[in-house]
Amino acid sequence: MKLINKKNFFPTVCTVFTILMIGKVLLEAVFQGVFGGYQGNVLMMFFFSLLGTFVLSQHYRFQNLPLLAVIGVQYLLLVSVVLGVTWLGSFVEPIHEEGYRDMFLSFSIPYGIAAIVYYISLFYEVRRANRILDEVRRKENERI
Repeated sequence: MKLINKKNFFPTVCTVFTILMIGKVLLEAVFQGVFGGYQGNVLMMFFFSLLGTFVLSQHYRFQNLPLLAVIGVQYLLLVSVVLGVTWLGSFVEPIHEEGYRDMFLSFSIPYGIAAIVYYISLFYEVRRANRILDEVRRKENERI
């Protein structure tokens, strides 16, 4: 039995890369006593990726609401968190005058692409499940 196959190869590579990258950043901070801008950026990207993925994964809890409303609320929630974290960071280190715009764009563009891919994949998965369910129902009716 193969643990890594065609279906999980890329997700496995991404998982291994993420673990190695976060480990590298943390080990540098601990053993070299250095925590620079790039390490903070890597950890923030990981945090925002984790948060975005979590929020997208919770769409099923709002199945009784219109999908566009759910997508809009998810996006507004996440952008609020990103800009809030940026604002909190301004107390530690000064933010460039276009820092909020840059953070907004740096988050919105990848999140928008990921959300589109996610919801299109979800749509096709639901259609496939519905086809299978219709087929099972048809076969069940034929037996009766």
